[in-house]
Amino acid sequence: MLIALNKPYGVLCQFTDRSEPPRPTLAAFGLPPEVYAAGRLDFDSEGLLLLTDDGRLQRRIAEPRQKTWKTYLVQVEGRPHEDQLEALRRGVALKDGPTRPARARTLDAAPDWLWPRDPPVRYRRSVPDSFVEIAIHEGRNRQVRRMTAAVGLPTLRLVRTAIGRHALAELAPGQWREIDPAM
Repeated sequence: MLIALNKPYGVLCQFTDRSEPPRPTLAAFGLPPEVYAAGRLDFDSEGLLLLTDDGRLQRRIAEPRQKTWKTYLVQVEGRPHEDQLEALRRGVALKDGPTRPARARTLDAAPDWLWPRDPPVRYRRSVPDSFVEIAIHEGRNRQVRRMTAAVGLPTLRLVRTAIGRHALAELAPGQWREIDPAM
């Protein structure tokens, strides 16, 4: 079984939380029993999360050696210049080593399908923001956020829109559906 979930902002990618006070978890979404996340999204990231009850499928999706492309819509502080996008495309030097080349392009505006975030992203009149689509086939901790920061474009909002051929499509935050497990 493979499930696509649109993970909302401020939800942990696990089913329990021992912190005080407890934070929202995947347990709130009525998912089938015995599924677990194939990869992760940070607490402050949103979008497509795949869950499965099949360990082999989970490894195939999450294992960096499989080179499964993950696509993100990234709201960044500032307006990207071509040299910043080119740096992302070449790979960025991070403290834990260089990244593999990414796919990166600027979008003219936020896509029509993008839902408002709760709480909203901070707004500053004096600092513009933009949307960039970035695709990577690694999975380091907070990698996209660190990559955009390294080129001078701090991330304000991060929404994963696709993993391999599986896309977020019309799922609203908190909604899920079973999907074909073929990658």
